Amino acid sequence: MAGEDNSEQALVVGGQGGIGCAVATQLAQDARFDAVWTVSRKTSTSKGVQCLRPLHTDHSEESIKTLSEQVLEESPRLTRVVIALGTLHGEGYGPEKSLEALQRTSMEVVYRVNCVLPLLWLSALAPGLRKNPDCRVAVLSARVGSIGDNGLGGWYSYRSAKAALNMGLKCASIELARRAKGVKLMAFHPGTVDTALSEPFQRGVPEGKLFTPEFVAERLSGLLDEHPADGALSYLDWAGESIPW
Repeated sequence: MAGEDNSEQALVVGGQGGIGCAVATQLAQDARFDAVWTVSRKTSTSKGVQCLRPLHTDHSEESIKTLSEQVLEESPRLTRVVIALGTLHGEGYGPEKSLEALQRTSMEVVYRVNCVLPLLWLSALAPGLRKNPDCRVAVLSARVGSIGDNGLGGWYSYRSAKAALNMGLKCASIELARRAKGVKLMAFHPGTVDTALSEPFQRGVPEGKLFTPEFVAERLSGLLDEHPADGALSYLDWAGESIPW
């Protein structure tokens, strides 16, 4: 499935979420890429776009390993990876406002989706990335995962999971700087995006600060183009500004 020598390939994990779908569409419209893999829990179609390659996963370790091996084998020039996984609320859980609201089951769900799964995908892709001379990897983080920027408290599980994700990515960036010098890692804060994740919390968003997924996808693409491999993890917001750890 690999294209011509100068063609590139991309992978979007979480390709049917609001941001992930917009990123996949943006990449599919970029002439540099002849294949854009999209991984989702839902059965998806390519929607008539020839270069989109939909894959289904249950996010089990076996599925993650198998699909990563398939993508790496068929895409020797994988130059963009976007891991767009995240959850803030769902059936029976939401952001906690107090210590008394903490529950083990909801914490485990939030940690798994926001921290464990992105790192498992990165782990499974690592063997192939080590052979790649140029691959920019972005993982959806959040400003609320910043310990230094936390002046409000609350949202215990989501904040903690994103902070743990950031630490995992930091460790990975140090390792990849030694073993995969062509890889650039980025923890990306998209801002407040008009998706199902933020819908219950949009009332207090200042005018002009509720972004469309398409705007965020464009900003992320530009940031990935601007940041070549440098052996470091960048923690950036949608405007390209660094966020304190």
